[in-house]
Amino acid sequence: MFIEAARAAGARRRLLLGPIKLQGRLDIQRMPSSMAERTWCLGAEGRLARKLFRDLFTNYTNALRPVADTDQALNVTLEVTLSQIIDMDERNQVLTLYLWIRQEWTDAYLRWDPDAYGGLDAIRIPSSLVWRPDIVLYNKADAQPTASASTNVVLRHDGAVRWDAPAITRSSCRVDVSAFPFDAQRCGLTFGSWTHGGHQLDVRPRGAAASLADFVENVEWRVLGMPARRRVLTYGCCSEPYPDVTFTLLLRRRAAAYVCNLLLPCVLISLLAPLAFHLPADSGEKVSLGVTVLLALTVFQLLLAESMPPAESVPLIGKYYMATMTMVTFSTALTILIMNLHYCGPSARPVPAWARALLLGRLARGLCVQERGEPCGQSRPLKSPPSPQPPDGGDCPPAVPCREPWCLCRQEALLRHVATIANTFHSHRAAQCCHEDWKRLARVMDRFFLGIFFSMALVMSLLVLVQAL
Repeated sequence: MFIEAARAAGARRRLLLGPIKLQGRLDIQRMPSSMAERTWCLGAEGRLARKLFRDLFTNYTNALRPVADTDQALNVTLEVTLSQIIDMDERNQVLTLYLWIRQEWTDAYLRWDPDAYGGLDAIRIPSSLVWRPDIVLYNKADAQPTASASTNVVLRHDGAVRWDAPAITRSSCRVDVSAFPFDAQRCGLTFGSWTHGGHQLDVRPRGAAASLADFVENVEWRVLGMPARRRVLTYGCCSEPYPDVTFTLLLRRRAAAYVCNLLLPCVLISLLAPLAFHLPADSGEKVSLGVTVLLALTVFQLLLAESMPPAESVPLIGKYYMATMTMVTFSTALTILIMNLHYCGPSARPVPAWARALLLGRLARGLCVQERGEPCGQSRPLKSPPSPQPPDGGDCPPAVPCREPWCLCRQEALLRHVATIANTFHSHRAAQCCHEDWKRLARVMDRFFLGIFFSMALVMSLLVLVQAL
């Protein structure tokens, strides 16, 4: 009974799985012929590629230059694509770039007939299997030895080899900061063979410039171009010429951040400094304003010195800072001198005649400095009036009281006292007028130097800001 139950279960299983197997056979039979052909082609291509690889590299060596004639120079075409500016170290004068480097040459020992290998005209193999030119960056600024990227090469049936490899280069670049922050830099990258001379290997650029199609914009530098130039040089160590290709990266600094953070504050401070001449002398803040402006410029000068590399030439913004600090120093010194004139006391000497004629006359009228109050030139001390005489020509005895309506003796005494008071008043008035003349002279000099230093600050600021246009 157990055997019969097992046979019945097997029959039911065959009944259920039969249509599924039949459907699978039908699906296989209905498979498109193109898919089958493609699968067979891929397998055939893999077998042909392995056969081609064995045929090419059985007796091949990558240690020797792949030319049929040893006297023939091997031509290498170099193409550079700039991808990104990683860093521009101005203090150490090192430029770090991310490049895509393409090298193309012809290997005379890696050729085949595509018809003999099913139309296979190109294969991709590791670059370490083929001979590669020893092209390096001459002006390398890295202590690490040059290492070739382990990328594949594309090998064509006519022997053409194309090697695309990414590279992060650190090259030396002489940075000229004389026009900072409106400077432009030229950084060259020189590529050439390290051991092969021009008779064995000739390197040439592909195109007139490096490609910038995939360049990622930099926040500080704007790339103007990267032209290529081929040179043939003869070094002292060797008699044969050595060709090289130099790609010159043309850069211009984006100065917006430096203008906002360093230049505009200095411009505003420099325009504020001459206003110390317009500040009233009695306020007591004229010298304090000049010293405060000078301290602010010193702080900005220190911030600039931290961000600038040590160089022989002084940058443009540094020259502007020094000129502004010199102007503020002179304006503060002149402010102290003018305040000394303003506070000349009554015991001071009168204003010299030449200063009165030139400064208080012509210059004051030209600067519209008006005289306040009564003109001081009209003040003159009064002479003592003549003493009255008695009618009979005699003297008036002082002890005898005067009973006459017209008392000449007492009138004479009163007139003498009035003359003394008037002379004292006019002497005080003359001293006051002398003091006012010195104050007016100080106001004229304030107005004059206000125009001079404000014009100087405005012209210097415009000359620097024009460089940004």
